Amino acid sequence: MRLLHTSDWHLGRAFHRVNMLGAQAEFIGHLVTTVRERAVDAVVVSGDVYDRAVPPLAAVELFDDALHRLADLGVPTLMISGNHDSARRLGVGAGLIGRAGIHLRTDPSACGTPVVLRDAFGEVAFYGLPYLEPALVKDEFGVEKAGHEAVLAAAMERVRADLAARARGTRSVVLAHAFVTGGQASDSERDITVGGVAAVPSGVFDGVDYVALGHLHGCQTITGRVRYSGSPLAYSFSETGHRKSMWLVDLGADGTVRAERVDCPVPRPLARIRGPLEELLADPALARHEEAWVEATLTDPVRPADPMARLTERFPHTLSLVFAPERSPDRPVASYAGRLADRSDQQIAEDFVAHVRGAGPDEHEQAVLRDAFDAVRADQTVREVAR
Repeated sequence: MRLLHTSDWHLGRAFHRVNMLGAQAEFIGHLVTTVRERAVDAVVVSGDVYDRAVPPLAAVELFDDALHRLADLGVPTLMISGNHDSARRLGVGAGLIGRAGIHLRTDPSACGTPVVLRDAFGEVAFYGLPYLEPALVKDEFGVEKAGHEAVLAAAMERVRADLAARARGTRSVVLAHAFVTGGQASDSERDITVGGVAAVPSGVFDGVDYVALGHLHGCQTITGRVRYSGSPLAYSFSETGHRKSMWLVDLGADGTVRAERVDCPVPRPLARIRGPLEELLADPALARHEEAWVEATLTDPVRPADPMARLTERFPHTLSLVFAPERSPDRPVASYAGRLADRSDQQIAEDFVAHVRGAGPDEHEQAVLRDAFDAVRADQTVREVAR
């Protein structure tokens, strides 16, 4: 059986200030084309279909379009809810939608009830484990301590119990949304830490043939049978080095797994550049980034004038500007709070200017500050006399 494993669509999410709905629609088209051209037998979507619990209307419309296009192909699709989704909202109409071959699994109590598909070699049981928020599901699974490992282990016990009652040779696929030990995170995933522990060991999933994971946005292999597809689009500059893709998985008659990466469309490459502003504007080696979405980190010791305007002249798609001034060893960076001790109002103001700009005020600026403080003191004196 051939599976297409994807996850973390995050429909409705923007990239900094860029609306990504068009790129998300392009990905859905690519997904449908891949299913048709690569003879896919089932699609699995491992959570975070939406970016938030109450998605914008345009994202819901795109999801609706995706469901119709997948149903028209006649290829079964299985989806679970992730930590960004509202399980109840995503699961509305699941029974009716299931008649069209789109199986939404958002109820934790149904972890041990699979969707069973058949190929030339027999049955394959698909178990959907939606994101399990420990505090909310610990009673359902009868665990004393609300932790990710405990609730996932309990859910997998139900999976293995159901699988053991089925005909020998039944193959199995688990969809789960979790942070599995060994996975590499990025800046765009929402933290799911509970009690200081977010990760669960991959051994929790022992006993099944393939585990289609969602949550982490980088495509990665934990073991030969446990994989993250990653998000189809980048949602932070920490993903600059990611190759966005889906897994095309062939599940053999004996449960063997062969996996191939299928690249996703890239709306625009990402680039992180760093250095003094003048060097970034002049460096010919950076020409390859002129059409990329850019995060620029400026290391000028003094904040330059109009840095974003000047950067966008060369890099018109600059989205993020970071200041990290390089200071000499004789000018260590001290906390602003530490600079306040035993300082006059004038000195505090001058220190503040130096703190945020990298250099103190010049003589003219010092005079402006002095006049401002004198005016404030004069006003206070008048008020006190008036009392």
